Formats: sequence, C-alpha cells, structure tokens
Amino acid sequence: QVQLVESGGGLVQAGGSLRLSCAASGRTFRNYAMGWFRQAPGKERDFVANISGGGGNTYYVDSVKGRFTISRDNAKNTLYLQMNSLKPEDTAVYYCAASMRTQGVGPGVPYDYWGQGTQVTVSS
Repeated sequence: QVQLVESGGGLVQAGGSLRLSCAASGRTFRNYAMGWFRQAPGKERDFVANISGGGGNTYYVDSVKGRFTISRDNAKNTLYLQMNSLKPEDTAVYYCAASMRTQGVGPGVPYDYWGQGTQVTVSS
C-alpha cells in the first residue's frame, strides 16, 4: 500500500510560479515511477508529466514543456512539480500518482495509487 499526499497548491496570477509536492509513504519510493495529472472543472483528468524511479527519465505533455519541471527526492520520499509561467488554462486540481508496475515514463504508464489532489488556480 502507498499513501500519497499533495500540497503546495494555491491562487497565483498568470505568469507566476508554484511548486507542488507529493509526500509518499508505505513502500520503497525509489522503486516506482511517479506522475502528475490534473483535472479542470467539467473535464476529464489529464496526464501532465511523469518520472522514473531513479529520476533519470521524465516525460511531459506538450502544453507544459518548458514551463513545468517534474523531479523527485528519493531520500525524502517526495515528488515535486515546479510550475513556472502559469496560465489561466493551468487551473485545475492536481494529483500525483504512483505506478507499481513499471519504471518507465510516457503517457501510457498505468497507475495504482493516487493522492487526494491539490487545487491550483491561475488568475488572468
């Protein structure tokens, strides 16, 4: 079993920055890939980025490339998402997720555990 708790969301103006954190517990953190997803009001949950267990491989959707950076600190069992140059369309609830089935990255990674989400609101 893995428990995931996100934090760091909030209200920010367009062009601003936020750093989300996801604290993990329950299993050896470095053994599983992690990802970030987001869900805007009235829309489905969308994949944003993921990272391999060791942190050496990452993947981003085109809409956040160059603005968001996913990283992890395996010593602290924590996943991060640094979000810069935020836009109103980035407004969503952001979720972290853990995959017990692969160390790979990319949009097709299956996830087994999810956090409760943290709200990010970007004002124009």
